[in-house]
Amino acid sequence: MAGATADRRVARYREARADPCLAVLEGLHALKHALRFGAVVEQAATPDRATALALAERLAPDLVERLEELLEEVPAELFARLAPRPPATGVLAIARRPPLALEALLDRPTRAPLVLLENPGDLGNVGAVVRVAAAAGAAGVLATGRHDPWHPAALRGSAGLHFALPVMRIEALPLSPRPLVALHPEGEPLTGPALPEDAVLAFGTERGGLSRELLVRASRRIAIPMAPGVSSLNLATAVAVTLYAWRLGGARTERVGLPATPGTR
Repeated sequence: MAGATADRRVARYREARADPCLAVLEGLHALKHALRFGAVVEQAATPDRATALALAERLAPDLVERLEELLEEVPAELFARLAPRPPATGVLAIARRPPLALEALLDRPTRAPLVLLENPGDLGNVGAVVRVAAAAGAAGVLATGRHDPWHPAALRGSAGLHFALPVMRIEALPLSPRPLVALHPEGEPLTGPALPEDAVLAFGTERGGLSRELLVRASRRIAIPMAPGVSSLNLATAVAVTLYAWRLGGARTERVGLPATPGTR
């Protein structure tokens, strides 16, 4: 591949990582889920097309024909320049982020809860939250703070499942008819009354917990049962427990602690 053409491709991937309209998909799993959930993929590259397609035959046979159209083989040295940490599966792609509107998302009639992450600190955790939210059938994932939840590291953590449900960064949670439920150490047991189906479930940071503003606004505070001496859970684990308590109608175990505020990251 000519030097100028290679440099343009490297620049394109670099620019896409900072473009709020685009998503860089690192790995076959991310591309697989993006395609299954209707992503518009602009381009995809691999240093070994035959190996990538053979892997797709095993993991995503439904997408092989589409991947045959998309995947372009590039020299290994060029592929290594397309991402800070090229994925082991040897696939990189650029897709368009779906257009989203916060007001429409909050007002959309649905029985499923929204997940709100207040100032999350770890992009891998954000991706894992998106992954479990997609699996549990949540209505979407909102995140405040400086991190873009569509960062490639978060997309790696979600295995591309950002395209399965709305994922947005917001400045603050506006008022809406949805009840706000906060994870808090002094909340009522998650084993109590079932969670509201259309709630916004708010999770804070490990050190600071949820802001006073959100706690004051919350109509309910809940805590996750944990064994004595255990003070916290990983953010994605806390979200998973809470969402599946909602999905399954609430577990019935004895309360001994909390997960998410403080106690997540």
